Amino acid sequence: MIDFVRNVRLWFAPAEVRNDGETPDYRFSLANERTFLAWLRTALALIGGGFAVDQFLPDLRWGWRVGLALALLASGALCALRAVNHWVRCERAMRRGEDLPVSRFPALLGVVVAGVAVVMVVVVLVGWEG
Repeated sequence: MIDFVRNVRLWFAPAEVRNDGETPDYRFSLANERTFLAWLRTALALIGGGFAVDQFLPDLRWGWRVGLALALLASGALCALRAVNHWVRCERAMRRGEDLPVSRFPALLGVVVAGVAVVMVVVVLVGWEG
């Protein structure tokens, strides 16, 4: 828990990451940044999908529409937060010469997105009014 709090503090003071260990090869830091940006693009797509479900499917039952929209919006928010945390954790690990951190988040995100997709397939097959 203390390590998580320290990581959150580093989200807002990334220059402090430089105080930890030795500077890695810049190619690795840039690859870490590209991965961070890819996760942010994923988060933006999920958030956009959540808004699209809510705004462009008005004939869908309210409960289904709000449930699907909130699932996508929450996934997008978690994805954005995870991107920052993972960037800090990877940068610190590279500077310390440690193994890169592992995460279950990609599997969790995949399950949530697949679940939303299955529900949307059912909605399309059954019809808007169910």
